[in-house]
Amino acid sequence: VQLQASGGGLVQAGGSLRLSCAASGRNLSGYVMAWFRQAPGKEREFVAAGRWRNGITYYADSVKGRGTISRDGAKNTSYLQIDSLKPEDTAVYYCAASSNSINIRGAAGYPYWGQGTLVTVSS
Repeated sequence: VQLQASGGGLVQAGGSLRLSCAASGRNLSGYVMAWFRQAPGKEREFVAAGRWRNGITYYADSVKGRGTISRDGAKNTSYLQIDSLKPEDTAVYYCAASSNSINIRGAAGYPYWGQGTLVTVSS
């Protein structure tokens, strides 16, 4: 499985951004797809995940109400949209995937990772 993250950039506070994670090598319809982020000097943290087998989604408190994770099965692509962006959302965002039942919010449970895309939110 290969994951390619894209869509990062420079955004003003209050704006929106949609990140994409294109998968290749396998159909990920039954997988858990997730997004993590890592700000400078901080540990990687969970942002959102979707368990596409049953359609359940999960969000970190920091983006709950502002973030939406979704997928396009035909394109084998997962998306993360974050609205009302804040400077503290600035980070490198990584997509990840796992075929197993895992601790959704733990990075260790995901064997497949994209390369990361930088999101910078200016105040």
